[in-house]
Amino acid sequence: MNPTRRSFIAGLSAAPLLRAQGKKYTTALIGTGWWGMNILTCAMEAGESKVVALCDVDENQINPAYERVVKASGDQPKRYRDYREMLAKEKPEICIVATPDHWHPLAMIEAVKQGAHVYVEKPISHTLREGRAMVNAARAANRAVQVGTHRRVSPHNISARQFLLSGKAGKIGSVRAFVHSAGGPGKKVEDSAPPAGLDWNMWCGPAPFRPYNRAIHPRGFRQFLDYANGTIGDWGIHWFDQILWWAEERGEQWPKRVYSTAARRIREDTTTAPDTQIATFDFDSFTAHWEHRTYAGNNAETTAIGCYFYGTEGTLHLGWRDGWTFYPTDRKRPTIHENPKLNAPDDQNIRELWADLLDAIKTGRRPVSDIEKGHYSTNMSLLAMASVRAGKSLDWDGRREVITNDRSANRLLSRAYRSPWKYPKA
Repeated sequence: MNPTRRSFIAGLSAAPLLRAQGKKYTTALIGTGWWGMNILTCAMEAGESKVVALCDVDENQINPAYERVVKASGDQPKRYRDYREMLAKEKPEICIVATPDHWHPLAMIEAVKQGAHVYVEKPISHTLREGRAMVNAARAANRAVQVGTHRRVSPHNISARQFLLSGKAGKIGSVRAFVHSAGGPGKKVEDSAPPAGLDWNMWCGPAPFRPYNRAIHPRGFRQFLDYANGTIGDWGIHWFDQILWWAEERGEQWPKRVYSTAARRIREDTTTAPDTQIATFDFDSFTAHWEHRTYAGNNAETTAIGCYFYGTEGTLHLGWRDGWTFYPTDRKRPTIHENPKLNAPDDQNIRELWADLLDAIKTGRRPVSDIEKGHYSTNMSLLAMASVRAGKSLDWDGRREVITNDRSANRLLSRAYRSPWKYPKA
């Protein structure tokens, strides 16, 4: 896609959806598991949604979700196994896509084509070119698409960004993002027959089919590379999004060079994702680093998650449950700290992100976590994984979205879909 065309598309905004007073948005959920129900609960609590449909390939998830919706709102949504049938029949005004990662692109694209505004979970896609197709679909349909990177509305994340942009940390030359968690080798889990009520073939969908394993579903899919991109795809996007949110004010939306190395050093379980990974991202004015390990979380390190912004006036640690803290270079100056303001359950800010989506729909503006911003943040994770697979540093042209130093490596930006599913075209 050429830059002129992209600039034109980026200038469009979602058409306002005007409401009669007291009328609610018809809302549907695709993916009724733990996190999908966190999102839908916030939507119901906002008081502007009528839940008309739930969709899931697992009756063990959709039936309890249905009961929760009935109890919480009095709505009696229809239940579907196929999102295409649901979208065609119900035509919801808002659709939540909270499936495993490998299903995000097809579900989101079909939702906007059917006229829905969308809240899609992060990372937006499993491969990079799916993400571009999602952005283009949202723009072509003129729909608001909010990505679930809720740290853009977390009060302490907002104030930390303002602190950095004010120049109080000085000139930032380096940022280190990281996640360290406790764990060990783990144990192998044997494949088994799918539980009753689960359509495992549909769960796998466009991704490779493999025998069912309870380590994958429910809730374990992120550590299986056929369906997600491991810890860097799961947690990395949150912190890459924070880095890009700050960097976009400096006119930098993507790295120009990426190198990553990854391995399984400790794990001996059924998962396939790296338990150890390091990545370096070169921007024009700073360098970003990523590191994770899924073992040896310990008390020797004072924090296990977040970003360190290293500036000439001091270092700012932007965290999650521990808020943010600025450590001045001049030790005579006091440390500055702000506590987080997070919502139960699971210490998140979905409520605020949902409110932003509703306002974006009403006013026609882009949401704060717009799909294109989510695409760029997701891309950092995906480029790191592409570098691991290529075994080399990748030079990245973010405007054309191509790898320039090894044309053959561009094949790593997409993958074949399992028949009959078709890879989305950008």
